[in-house]
Amino acid sequence: MDINQGHGAEELFQAQSHLYRYTYSFIGSMCLKSAVHLGIPDIIHNHGQPITIPELVLALHIDPSKSGYVYRLMRLLVHAGFFATTKVAKDDDDEKEEVGYDLTPSSRLLLKDSVPTLSPFVRAMFHPSLVHSSEFLGEWFHTNELTPFHTAYGTSFWDYLSQNQDFNMLFNEAMVSDSGMMNLVIKDCKSVFEGLNSLVDVGGGTGAVARMVSESFPNFHCTVLELPHVVENLPDSSNLKFVGGDMFQSIPSADAILLKLVLHAYSDEDCIKVLKKCREAISSKDKEGKVIIIDIVIREKNDEHELKEAKLFFDVLMMVVVNGREREEKEWEKLFLEAGFSHYKITPIFGMRSLIEVYP
Repeated sequence: MDINQGHGAEELFQAQSHLYRYTYSFIGSMCLKSAVHLGIPDIIHNHGQPITIPELVLALHIDPSKSGYVYRLMRLLVHAGFFATTKVAKDDDDEKEEVGYDLTPSSRLLLKDSVPTLSPFVRAMFHPSLVHSSEFLGEWFHTNELTPFHTAYGTSFWDYLSQNQDFNMLFNEAMVSDSGMMNLVIKDCKSVFEGLNSLVDVGGGTGAVARMVSESFPNFHCTVLELPHVVENLPDSSNLKFVGGDMFQSIPSADAILLKLVLHAYSDEDCIKVLKKCREAISSKDKEGKVIIIDIVIREKNDEHELKEAKLFFDVLMMVVVNGREREEKEWEKLFLEAGFSHYKITPIFGMRSLIEVYP
């Protein structure tokens, strides 16, 4: 077969570049992991101004002989948009300049003590168990295992999580850091809670989102429903309490039920089961209650390329790890109708994620 048939050399070389870009895209991921591991964003931030390679090497306590390697790492991360370059004057000669490296909005999200910070989330996503399980994707298609994660480890992700406390702690920190992004727009969500007095955050982890809501709306009564071992030692407050339980069995009654990044981790059948439990929990509220979902909505025609790609990466991650999926609007609608809800409203307010209000 002649692959040149109908294609010029330039087009084939472009195809080669595209192929190599995805073949080596893991290199970019590992460079980002290295930057987080080394604490480069915090070093630049604490430096108070753009940092030169010699200054960065000194702050990293790296042998000066590796300066060239640090430069090459930073060059790729600058290209990827995690850092920016600028000219800075040498201390001993104002007329001579060196390249200085500064933060960008992306790397500012990696600062450990910033609010919000996504550093714990990035560290958790680079955990060997997640990276390694994705290597079994191709092999998994020829097995009867539920997920590639199960193919790799012989157990489900949730069981693995409960059996590995260090990873469990890292994963919970990741979810808290991800939830912290809601602080940026929680003040814009007041209309979402109008007419409501109570909310149950289903699968709410250690209560990061519920705590934001309870602090923003002091008269609101919030409950976090989570697995007993997650919430057993968490203290209640005047308008926030923790309940151990199983969302597939029962959900406490409330005006609103919140599901943040819960349904994307489950199959359609399990989502419908959970949604039906949600509907039961709000059914006695004269149909004034609702389910509030924060999750990804894939918009094939409306999402710009980078945003759509990030959503599709998440979709495959859900397939690899937990047999879940990211859904298009028509797929969300199907779940809502089959669970007995009448209508819904989608507002793309959380970046990659949307706010979905679902009504009985």
